Parts: sequence; structure tokens; C-alpha cells
Amino acid sequence: MTRLLGSLFALSIAATPALAEPHRYELDPEHTTIVFMVDHLGYADTLGVFLDFAGGFSYDMETQTLTDVEITVNTKSVESFNEARDNHVRNKDFLNVEKFPVMTFTASEGTPTSDTTGTVEGELELLGQKHPLKLEVTLNKAANYPFGHSRFTLGISARGTVIRSQYGMNYAVDNGFVGDEVNLIIETEAMRME
Repeated sequence: MTRLLGSLFALSIAATPALAEPHRYELDPEHTTIVFMVDHLGYADTLGVFLDFAGGFSYDMETQTLTDVEITVNTKSVESFNEARDNHVRNKDFLNVEKFPVMTFTASEGTPTSDTTGTVEGELELLGQKHPLKLEVTLNKAANYPFGHSRFTLGISARGTVIRSQYGMNYAVDNGFVGDEVNLIIETEAMRME
């Protein structure tokens, strides 16, 4: 029995994974899209994108440990493919970009729900206020990039919902002309930094 327990103990040590080795990843600006969709008058969602952003995170593939998430978006870079609407979205009724030129999402950890899915609960700072934001995240692919830099790259899809009135963005909420819920879509290829 002692020999058996000793053998099992030795096997358990051998099977224990090596110490976690997190790596830093940064969003590839050429292969990242940050999209929002919001209801307009109940007819259809209006789609917009942010064109100027930067961000990254630390992640350990073996342990699925996520830390140090930070994504910063230049609010003036909003684009909804209509100049008049974009100017309105940039003014005080919505993003107030002159006073608040950036919005930032930060998170210190994530919770895996499977080998390829999880949640990231953090804070979105917008219009000078911080409120919780939960992202549902899917890891689509993890492999060396086949072109150019050949860096190890993670392909990630993330979804979340922002209640804009929580941040004091109340324009057209009461009359239902513009939805209060803003659906966020993030599609990114995140490159491992050496």
C-alpha cells in the first residue's frame, strides 16, 4: 500500500502542469473591429464603429488565467457612415467627445466556462463615470500567424451590453427614439508580444 501511494504521489507530481507563464497580447489594429449597435425608433439597429483604439491583456494558455485587460477608445473616431449622425453622436447628447475624448474598459480577471469560452467582468469608464461591464468571450483560434510577423496570435470574439443612461447619456431614451441598450461587438486578432 505504501508503495502504491508513493507511486500515485509521484505520478501526480509528474502530471502537475508547469508554473503558469502568462504572455502579453496586444490588439492588432489592422485586424480588430469595435462595433456598436443601437435601436432606432424600433425600425432597425443603427451600426457604428470606433476606428482609433489600443489595448491588450495578459493571458496564460495552460491555466486560462487572464489579467491586466485594458482597451482605450478614442471617442472622436466614431463612424456610423452618416456625417450628420456622426456629428450628433460626438456632441453633448451622446459621447461629448470634446470633454471626454476617451473611453476605457479595464478588467483584472476572467472566468473560463469551457476550453474556448468565458466571461470577462470589468469596468467601462465613459463620460467620466465607471460602471460594470461584462463581456462574453470566445477564443476562436490560437496559433502562429501564417503571414509576416509569424507571432503567436489569439482570435477572439467578445460581446457585451452597455446601458447608456447609466452614464447620463439620456438623449431620446424616454421617448424610445434611440435605444437605451447598446450592444457591443469586438472581433480581434491579438498578437503575443515578445
